[in-house]
Amino acid sequence: MAQITYREALNQAMREEMLRDDNVYIIGEEVGEYGGAYKVTQGLFDEFGGKRVVDTPISEEGIAGVGIGSAMVGLRPIIEMMTVNFSLLAIDQIVNHGSKLRYMSGGQLQIAAVIRAPQGAGLQLGAQHSNSLESWYAHVPGLKVVCPGTPADAKGLLKSSIRDGNLVIFLENEAIYGSKGEVPEGEYLTPLGKADIKRPGKDVTIITYSRMLTLVMKAAEQLSGEGVDVEVVDLMTIRPMDTETVVNSVKKTHKAIIVEEDWRSFGTGGEIAAILQERAFDYLDAPVMRVASEEVPMPYSKPLEQLALPQVDKIVSAAKQIVGDG
Repeated sequence: MAQITYREALNQAMREEMLRDDNVYIIGEEVGEYGGAYKVTQGLFDEFGGKRVVDTPISEEGIAGVGIGSAMVGLRPIIEMMTVNFSLLAIDQIVNHGSKLRYMSGGQLQIAAVIRAPQGAGLQLGAQHSNSLESWYAHVPGLKVVCPGTPADAKGLLKSSIRDGNLVIFLENEAIYGSKGEVPEGEYLTPLGKADIKRPGKDVTIITYSRMLTLVMKAAEQLSGEGVDVEVVDLMTIRPMDTETVVNSVKKTHKAIIVEEDWRSFGTGGEIAAILQERAFDYLDAPVMRVASEEVPMPYSKPLEQLALPQVDKIVSAAKQIVGDG
């Protein structure tokens, strides 16, 4: 299999879907001639032209509104937000319209649209440009939320998202755009709502997604050398969540750690912990542990930013603690 970057995998997915279906188009700020703020749409304007790769003014509410409106009449827009932080300016269109119109119309309107947005921290972009908002959107019925952590999953999940009949919030971590991985050649789809066991193990389950997968895999490798066998569950899709895979893994290992880049309070990790308490309580040999970002706006200072974020050593420490408790 070819080794390509996360960025290139996303580009391939969009190009293939645009070739497959004339109703698929891209809309957003600087997605055309400039090739996207993170160069994810590079080359697509030259190939498909300005009617299918549409540059817009700086107006997130307008971008989302045009995209969702076009989906109402049968198109399949890929709506690019320059960053998820700017999607807050379009939250009325996303939450009050895009997520609800299919339900409110009794299925007469299909909002087959994808909102792509870079998110996350670690690149010294400051507090206002370093948010992880998957839990915000996952809270809303009518939205699907996808957070791929590898190039192969990014491509397969984006293709599935474009073909899905619902509004999908597709969140790409900025810090892994340049990461490389093996991507299968030819047509393939990664199903939404299905987690993947990236590494089997027997001592403790670590549940994670997006960029944290890379850190968790490094921690698991380090722990393996110290006699701790870690099972790594990559959620990939936050909503709908594959709770069966998560619960069955914890029933096997009897211990669970949740690793997320988002803040700990009121987030995805808390939801997973509640699910495990409801469905795997009798199998747990220790309390569910969480590793997450510190409860502060993200610092600009590089050393402080790294202190605020989950790191490999924090994950290793949590695993040793929970295995010791068992």
